Amino acid sequence: MDDISTGTLLLILAGLILVSAYFSGSETAMMSLNRYRLRHLRKEGHRGARRAGELLEKPDRLIGLILIGNNLVNILASAIATVIGMRLYGDVGIAIATGVLTLVVLVFAEVTPKTVSALYPERVAYPSSALLKVLLKVLSPLVITVNFITNGFLALLGIKTKPEEDDLSQEELRTVVHETGTMIPSRHRDMLLSILDLEKVTVEDVMIPRAEIFAINVNDDIKVINKALTHSPRTRVVLYRDTIDDVVGFLHMREVMRLLTKQQFTKATLLRSSKEPYYIPEGTPLNVQLLKFQRNNERIGLVVDEYGDIQGLVTLEDILEEIVGDFTTSATPSVSEDIQPQQDGSVLIEGSVSLRELNKEMGWHLPTNGPKTLNGLIIEFLEDLPQEQVSLKIEQYPMEIVEVRENRIKTVRFINLNPE
Repeated sequence: MDDISTGTLLLILAGLILVSAYFSGSETAMMSLNRYRLRHLRKEGHRGARRAGELLEKPDRLIGLILIGNNLVNILASAIATVIGMRLYGDVGIAIATGVLTLVVLVFAEVTPKTVSALYPERVAYPSSALLKVLLKVLSPLVITVNFITNGFLALLGIKTKPEEDDLSQEELRTVVHETGTMIPSRHRDMLLSILDLEKVTVEDVMIPRAEIFAINVNDDIKVINKALTHSPRTRVVLYRDTIDDVVGFLHMREVMRLLTKQQFTKATLLRSSKEPYYIPEGTPLNVQLLKFQRNNERIGLVVDEYGDIQGLVTLEDILEEIVGDFTTSATPSVSEDIQPQQDGSVLIEGSVSLRELNKEMGWHLPTNGPKTLNGLIIEFLEDLPQEQVSLKIEQYPMEIVEVRENRIKTVRFINLNPE
């Protein structure tokens, strides 16, 4: 270097620092890329994404290339800085050059480019991947040799060099959906989260309880049956013999109208027009039952316990409402209709209301790991059928039993709407 002027050495040193900044920034940018967005852009045909994806398929070679280039440049820059320091300040210049170069490299070749690359990884990674790909081909013998030694050393330590799959867990996917912000409309985001929650919700959480199933005894007089059907609040009716546990089928009101139009309304034609009952084991998650409805071409089913006794009724609409919310055309009363705010600040609530829906509607946290309805929760808590005017407190929620009918709690008054 004796034949090279100090000015030229300074220009070379500045160029080496820029190259070092390139390697440092490229490393941070490549490692900061969103893998899922990268896959999407590769499928869309983005050239930069394709190049970056190919490099990241073998991260050990990419890191080896960047570190080889960065270290070579930094070592050469250190040697040049030492020569410049000795020319300007003699032996003391070595210490001065070391200090100045350390500060310059730290600020301009490390912190600054890495910060920019971390903030804007795609803007840095995609253009730089073109040069990195060329350098990888040129320096491939050296990179392969270094990686062979490194991987051998890691194998001795029992460390696997094969990258793990970066699949998202359900909770991680939930976090991603939450953090999409304005990229996804809030309504769509809620629907996605509801789909993720389907496996946590069972058919018992959304079913119509046994006592509220609209059913008709086929052994009744035909006139009684006719009157009940004409006043049916639902489009599908359960037909049974004497007891609800002896179900003979489901009847669609469309079939009833067809029979009435053709004046063929008899018990025999009703039974022939009905569809065989479809049974669902209690505890079935909603995501499983949704697939079963689709696979079996069913829209309605009866939930049975381990003894075969009917516990309730679930429809396809009930499951879909868990995803998209209540349908305005639903004949089933909504939760809000079972909640009646009073002038004194208390709230009257039907005992048959679902605890999950009540918590969702009121923003409460009543326990849902046991009974599914408010009536069941209170009976389990008291371990007895309560009387009217009995007050109690479950968790932090004080309440009073207002009305008991047919061994069931009909109405409950919640006294404090904002428990602490």
